[in-house]
Amino acid sequence: MSQPKIAVDLILKKLTESTEQVKTLSQKASSFLLGPLETDLAVTPYEVVYEEDRVKLKHYTPEKVTHKIPLLVVYALINRETMLDLQPGRSVVRTFLDKGIEVYMIDWGYPTRKDRYLTIDDHVNGYMDAVVDVIRQRHGLPRINLMGICMGGAFSVMYSALHPEKIRNLVTTVTPTHFDIDTGLLHIWMRRTRALEMGDLYGNMPGDLMNLGFLLLNPARLILDKYVGFLENMDKRDFVENFVRMEKWIFDSPDVPAATFRQFIEDCYQKNLLIQSRMELGGRREDLKRITMPLLNIYGKFDHL
Repeated sequence: MSQPKIAVDLILKKLTESTEQVKTLSQKASSFLLGPLETDLAVTPYEVVYEEDRVKLKHYTPEKVTHKIPLLVVYALINRETMLDLQPGRSVVRTFLDKGIEVYMIDWGYPTRKDRYLTIDDHVNGYMDAVVDVIRQRHGLPRINLMGICMGGAFSVMYSALHPEKIRNLVTTVTPTHFDIDTGLLHIWMRRTRALEMGDLYGNMPGDLMNLGFLLLNPARLILDKYVGFLENMDKRDFVENFVRMEKWIFDSPDVPAATFRQFIEDCYQKNLLIQSRMELGGRREDLKRITMPLLNIYGKFDHL
């Protein structure tokens, strides 16, 4: 039986076409890649109404307030709350404002070496409680609405269990509360993490190191596919500007105070105390049965975290 012949001419034709496509793509992309791009984050106007140490409270006011109960948004200590105001047309904050909701949002800032001994209790019963009281006093209300995201959602659950009299409605978004599962690589890693030794080694937990860990959870999608997608779309200005905004947000990673990191790993990931109502903050037990206010929980069915 004769061997099939290799269509060398067809292969060369395809290579030539691909080369021409790349050349055309590069020429078109360079026209704006080498010029100014609109890549600013968090452009929605706000006012800082409270500051304590590194923590700031941002206040966003809609043109017309139609909801009398303001909303406090608590983001994670990892990465920045600017994700919620990424760009015009893709802004959670702007969506709330368009619905007439008055929004407050905590900016956790950038921890320094002096913050390494701050615990979860300092964040929940310290900074968060002070912020909630500021908002309650500003509006003359006994209770406000609270929305927590990711680690900030876990903090919001803890806060609502300890201070239910101050929260009217609770919204948790991609929030971990039950940690004793094997469906995510992060849970497996964290159960084997020596948080105490890492705190002694680094002081505060470096944001860049945590970012690397998150990327390694799904390197094919979070590293390879992402940059291949950029090369395939680098001739589209809107795509490139959005890509750069996301990269700026991803790599704007504050460190996490060492004591908070250690407590979150040990009490939550390794001992799973929160969901069992056995976690303690400031000498008080986190009894989740005290969360009796209306609760909306939003999560992703295929979230790799």
